[in-house]
Amino acid sequence: MIPERPDFWVASGHHLVDRIEGGGLVATDAFLQAYLARPELVPPAEACPVERGLHASLLQTPRQAVAADEIALIADPDARENLGLFLAFRDRILAAPTLEAAYLSLVRGDLSGIPPLFLQQLVHLVARNAFDAEEDAHVLRAAECFWRTQRVTIHEGSVLLADQEAIEQHEHARDHSPLLSMLGGPAVSELEVLSPENASRYHGRSDAHDLVFDLTNPTHGRPALARAMTGWIRHLLGVEIAFTPVDAFSEERFAWFIALDAEGTAIGNRVWNGETLSDDQRARLLALFTFTLPDHARIRPDKRGRKAFALLGSTADRLVRIKPQNLIAGLPLAPDAG
Repeated sequence: MIPERPDFWVASGHHLVDRIEGGGLVATDAFLQAYLARPELVPPAEACPVERGLHASLLQTPRQAVAADEIALIADPDARENLGLFLAFRDRILAAPTLEAAYLSLVRGDLSGIPPLFLQQLVHLVARNAFDAEEDAHVLRAAECFWRTQRVTIHEGSVLLADQEAIEQHEHARDHSPLLSMLGGPAVSELEVLSPENASRYHGRSDAHDLVFDLTNPTHGRPALARAMTGWIRHLLGVEIAFTPVDAFSEERFAWFIALDAEGTAIGNRVWNGETLSDDQRARLLALFTFTLPDHARIRPDKRGRKAFALLGSTADRLVRIKPQNLIAGLPLAPDAG
């Protein structure tokens, strides 16, 4: 009997959605009800009757239409705003055939009115589907960076990424672990660097986000992030792009570049314009990749087969905030790519 693959990223809520033919995810009533159970949306004891009644009605029928003038009757302005944001997000994801299609519509269109938290949760869920068959724990840990902020530490020549929230949650225990003290956060004994020796335990602790990612490991660092980038684009666009980690920019002419974060955009623009990077910018450049834009109908004809580069940076306070939408919206897609 073949052992069942262990679950991971349970907090994504993937058990609350359905997977349809073709592999995409669709929202269910249970998925929408989980949003309504968030503390920002649950009416407090002192809430007005309109707020309590509307919330109860939505819990019963989460897809029902709600008129703007009905929301306006809610007494608490914060409750009005929170419910309005949820309903706008709900309507946009329900208007698309899949959650993947909804995500593409959002990131290639207008993100105004969409709380960053909702977008992060959608990335988490879509990533759980995209990497469902991925067996390499290092690729999965790299993909966590798509929706979770990382804290950067340079230690003995290695660039280590530790989950920012996990560190903050355990700061009271920092004296117990030299590693976490060095990371500037907690010293929790459970927080350790992901390695081939402990990779088999990744799935069982994936929702704790307490494994540190060594970005500079020659086998499991940047190559794992490259594979995560490839998998993300493949799942959402059906386009295969192989990213190759490199140590420095070459003299080769590039036709395009993708920055994985805001800091990377600033650095990439300087390189693109032929400007010299400052020492600080070089220190903030954490990962550099080259790739060839594929001969695919979704890529602009004038860019197919051309060389390009991708890069990841960090903020001045040594945080990494990857924007996975850049891997989609940042590609030279044909106008009719869909």
